[in-house]
Amino acid sequence: MSDNLTLPAPKDSTGTAAETLLSVEGLTKHFPIYGGFPIKRKVGAVQAVDGVDLSVGVGESVGLVGESGCGKSTTGRLITRLLEPTDGKITYADQDITHASRKQLAPVRSEIQMIFQDPYSSLNPRQTVGTIIRSPMEVNDINPEGGREKRVRELLELVGLNPEHYNRFPHEFSGGQRQRIGVARALALQPKLIVADEPVSALDVSIQAQVVNLLQKVQQEMGIAFLFIAHDLAIVRHFSQRVAVMYLGKIVEVGDRDSIYNRPRHPYTHALLSAVPEVATEDSEDRERIRLAGDVPSPIHPPSGCRFRTRCWKAQDKCASEEPPLIQLSGNRGGHLTACHFPEEPTTEARDEDVVMDPALKALEQGATEVDAKVTKA
Repeated sequence: MSDNLTLPAPKDSTGTAAETLLSVEGLTKHFPIYGGFPIKRKVGAVQAVDGVDLSVGVGESVGLVGESGCGKSTTGRLITRLLEPTDGKITYADQDITHASRKQLAPVRSEIQMIFQDPYSSLNPRQTVGTIIRSPMEVNDINPEGGREKRVRELLELVGLNPEHYNRFPHEFSGGQRQRIGVARALALQPKLIVADEPVSALDVSIQAQVVNLLQKVQQEMGIAFLFIAHDLAIVRHFSQRVAVMYLGKIVEVGDRDSIYNRPRHPYTHALLSAVPEVATEDSEDRERIRLAGDVPSPIHPPSGCRFRTRCWKAQDKCASEEPPLIQLSGNRGGHLTACHFPEEPTTEARDEDVVMDPALKALEQGATEVDAKVTKA
């Protein structure tokens, strides 16, 4: 970890510092690429996650946001140890689980659960709902009072499903109901930490609200910590107390909810927030508008220095030669860290001129403006 980096202290719902449950330092995952014939050899690597530092407090909800392909889901799978880290350190409840064996992980598995993105492919179509939710208890040899079947029916009721659905199969449920089944399965072992990997991205808007409210209710009643992975910033703002912004395998900004949404400093965070749709009213303030060019660069050959520089309107020569450290900038709140050599002002108000990085889009908008002017004049 960089000497300049100070991990923000997790805070609970009251705003006071909370005990750290999970700490990630320099987490890295490179997927090797093999080529050649007849003898295959390593010719490169996909740098999916490259030096992530993050912490989650007891009972805290932390949001992890960023564009598709930036490494959010891989980070979640590394934390749950579904993937083996290439480098870095994962500490859970003061225990190093980075390269723990299957036997060493056994007591921790029940305390760290995951809600998967696809509510259908994550459920076994050949098993009934009762079997799916009961299986974790059988694997971990847990015998709740009243029996496992009673506990499964209680969990179904907790997530808003009918206990009589115990003997139904996954294909008999809607997408929102399947995701509720996934939530019930994650709660079966009474975990202390749940990694929710875009749990509502595949659902309708109305169903999204129901699932998010369900997760909030579960967190409040059971005191479970959440790492909420999503690309929908509106949902993350509603659910998370702290937010980390990720770009091309690295954390570029992290802080409390108010700092990230109202006083962002990193240009990429400004761009993400400007893309969030919002209903315009007479009382609403004008927001800045930023349109980036192109997609996220390939993680096989990421840009040197700052990885966002190829799409940044403030990039200079320094950005290509030096990687910016994740530090607290002057004027930021405690725990609000930013990795940028030339940070933006801490505001999301409208600019004198919109930032449009795509030349084709800029020309198109200028043409539309000229047409509108001619029509108005005529």
